[in-house]
Amino acid sequence: MEGFRRLLSRGDVAPLLRRSFTNTLFDSTFMLLGIVVGVAHASGAGLRAIVLTMATSSLALGISTGVSVYESELLEREREISELEMALFRDLDGTWIERSAKSIALLLALVNFSTPLLSCGVAISPFALVALKALGLEEAAWASIALALGMLFAAGAYMGRAGDRNPWIRGLRMVGFGLIAFAAGFLLDSLI
Repeated sequence: MEGFRRLLSRGDVAPLLRRSFTNTLFDSTFMLLGIVVGVAHASGAGLRAIVLTMATSSLALGISTGVSVYESELLEREREISELEMALFRDLDGTWIERSAKSIALLLALVNFSTPLLSCGVAISPFALVALKALGLEEAAWASIALALGMLFAAGAYMGRAGDRNPWIRGLRMVGFGLIAFAAGFLLDSLI
């Protein structure tokens, strides 16, 4: 646990985690918006199809981003270690440098794996109310879209605040992109 705390205190780790979380949150939320528009609104699918599509797509995206981030980050870290070994004329196998490189790659992979599941948990929650017969399917779809847009706003506002920019403008900009994706889904539905 001490090594984990030491790893998080490194200056290069927090920005990596922030970028990974934010990028994957945007990707997964836009994907979920597309699913809700395409499956819930357009096709008239039932609750089971909607929930299953949202959950399996989020799981697949989590696995995909988790594995790809782990492999690419580990490759880059291994290259840096190799260059450092050449400069130091020393093998760094088994050192804290090597262990921390693997730990950073694993931590980033876990963030990328869990973020789509987190956004799915938020966006899918109105459909749980449908199963409890507390909400209709159409209302749940609209609530899911509102929650997805809310996640985009929150992530954009966080980026604005972290970058010393106006969080409201960044948040609204992200909502605007979400609305474009939503409108594009409806347009595709009317064309097909």
